Amino acid sequence: MASHRLPKQPSRARVTVLTTAAAAAVALSANAANAAPSAKPNRDEVKSRVDKLYEEAEKATEEYDGAKEKQGKLQKQISTIQDNVARGQEELNELRDSIGLAAASQYRTGSIDPSVQLFLSSDPDDYLDKASTLDQLSAQQVQALKKVQAKQRELAQQRTEATEKLKDLASTRTELGRKKKEVQAKLAAAQKLLNSLTAQQKAALAAEESRASRASERSVLNEGASTAQGRAGIAYAAAQSKLGTPYVYGASGPSSFDCSGLTSWAYAQAGVSIPRTSEAQANIGTRISSASDLKVGDLVFFFNDLHHVGLYAGNGQILHAPRTGTVVRYESMDTIGGPFMFGVRV
Repeated sequence: MASHRLPKQPSRARVTVLTTAAAAAVALSANAANAAPSAKPNRDEVKSRVDKLYEEAEKATEEYDGAKEKQGKLQKQISTIQDNVARGQEELNELRDSIGLAAASQYRTGSIDPSVQLFLSSDPDDYLDKASTLDQLSAQQVQALKKVQAKQRELAQQRTEATEKLKDLASTRTELGRKKKEVQAKLAAAQKLLNSLTAQQKAALAAEESRASRASERSVLNEGASTAQGRAGIAYAAAQSKLGTPYVYGASGPSSFDCSGLTSWAYAQAGVSIPRTSEAQANIGTRISSASDLKVGDLVFFFNDLHHVGLYAGNGQILHAPRTGTVVRYESMDTIGGPFMFGVRV
């Protein structure tokens, strides 16, 4: 006969454990489901962070440009000093030779020229003063010896100056390398963020920038180029000829530019030499405080630290090299990302 015993019921404790585990599993699944959408990168948030990194990179780029410009100037100065030292040494040798010949002549006749004593003296200046007082040297010899001493002092001073500038150059090169690494780190971080976007999100960002650029180009007054006068007009036209040229940090043309590289290159085409960095460019010419007073070809500066510069294109637009990943283009002054500070009429 078959057994009809009922199965053993689970204990209350076992039911509680199973219920708790099930509830936890459901909660985890719900949290995972809710987390899935937020794991997807937010396009606007990424764009904001990327724009901030590009701004920081551009600021570092201008500092890099400044260090690079200083390095070039120091190298020229050192080269000039070294050339002067070489020429001065030749002159000193000639002076010494002329005195030496006179001393040798005196020696052959049985008398030692006092100038020989000068070279052997531990204190030439003191000896010369005494010799002049005692009339031990002729006036001509005194003048010759004074020239030697003056040339020696001049060369010593120039060598000291060269040594100091070489130290400054070494420091500048270190700063240049540091700024280069800083720029590269900012750009790498920005690229990493961009890579987190989907292909669709990247395409949407590119389309947005393209629309804004086309709108700015349409907004530029047709008579803009003709209203730019004199050298400002030539500079503006030169910059226009570079529309579409890629932005590269530290570049000053003609195949790539950063922001101040474009403006300095453009004015160079008009025969006007302006400083290399945006901060230095801000201190030349006539300052224009109001945007309504700007004229085509004026330099325009943005951000409190003046790390971005472009050329005014008319109708509230500028012509500039924006940042890495872009090209020379027109853009509204309202979308630069930083406040308009002032303009400069070169």
